[in-house]
Amino acid sequence: MKRLLGLALGVLTAIGGFVDIGDLVTNAVVGSRFGLSLVWVVVVGVVGICLFAEMSGRVAAVSGRATFEIIRERLGPRAAGANLAASFAINLLTLTAEVGGIALALHLASSVEPRLWVPVAAVAVWLVLWRVKFSIMENVAGLLGLLLVGFGVALFLLGPDWGDLMRQATSIGRPPAEQSTLTYWFYAVALFGAAMTPYEVFFFSSGAIEDKWTAKDLSQNRLNVLTGFPLGGLLSISIAACAAVVLMPRGIEVSSLSQIVLPVAQAGGTLLLSVVIVGIVAATFGAALETALSSGYTLAQYLGWSWGKFRRPTHAARFHLTMIVALVIAVGILATSVDPIAVTEMSVVFSAVALPLTYVPILVVANDPEYMGEHVNGRVANALGSVSLVVVLIAAIAAIPLMIVTGAGSS
Repeated sequence: MKRLLGLALGVLTAIGGFVDIGDLVTNAVVGSRFGLSLVWVVVVGVVGICLFAEMSGRVAAVSGRATFEIIRERLGPRAAGANLAASFAINLLTLTAEVGGIALALHLASSVEPRLWVPVAAVAVWLVLWRVKFSIMENVAGLLGLLLVGFGVALFLLGPDWGDLMRQATSIGRPPAEQSTLTYWFYAVALFGAAMTPYEVFFFSSGAIEDKWTAKDLSQNRLNVLTGFPLGGLLSISIAACAAVVLMPRGIEVSSLSQIVLPVAQAGGTLLLSVVIVGIVAATFGAALETALSSGYTLAQYLGWSWGKFRRPTHAARFHLTMIVALVIAVGILATSVDPIAVTEMSVVFSAVALPLTYVPILVVANDPEYMGEHVNGRVANALGSVSLVVVLIAAIAAIPLMIVTGAGSS
């Protein structure tokens, strides 16, 4: 039973990382424009995040310290400070998108203006962070997020031409005739950024400390990673496939959350739609919890503050204050009437830009015997990690030029 409940950290991280508002939007946009021709990016992203999440969890379990504590020690305050500035900014942008995503999901359920839901969503996130234990938070949010399996159910109910979907999935590097090659590669980078958002690693490694993992829990670490993230990948592919079956033939390009769930409503009616909306609320809420916590984790770990939900708020006041400030900033940005979908699309692109700042230090520390002892990376982990790192670097270099050339995918 303890091991089954322990899976919640991996499930919450995967649901909040692979199927947050960024992934919902990006996969639906990609499915509606390119069918399943970019599924290979999700597979690459799953492999990459599994590798680096396993490393970060192993580092936390063996050393007893989370990612940013070790980054500061290993790289020094100046290099770690630059890493912190970029990571914190991307995390804040992602938090804004997630709070906006909760508001959009609640709008679907109630028809109340999304802007009215924004402060409600932010306060709800803060209350959970302030009052709810970490173990309860990860179990409830992670398990309710699994209701997104409704996209998979919808796909089967739609009765698609499976052979055609398979042909789309194997047409790697070949976009549909009406889509440009540069736009195809822009969305490949965006999809990769959505799959490997940096906050996933910050949350996962810090969550290992919250759950008091030690070297004895390394098998639990692998179980979390190899269960949670592939599950998130499958849910992502289901979202893209639903869009490919229903939206793509009709020439509907996704610009709202209601369009994303249109295939679900068509396949399963009100009941299945209701289930999926609950899953979307849970997934975006879980991602907002992760990103808010990651804001506190990164700053507190770098500056040496007391941190963690296992401590009372009065004993980690600056950690909790950081999360409150981050939520207030997110609400302030959304109060300008900026489109949460546009914020989401920007967040996944800039996540791709920031990826090397997160994953290079992890690979370095995972090979350092001073921290890891006998638990340093093996040859296979290093080989796969190095290949993934090359992909990360390519995505980071290509993201901004592709965004400019394609008008953020509009061409």
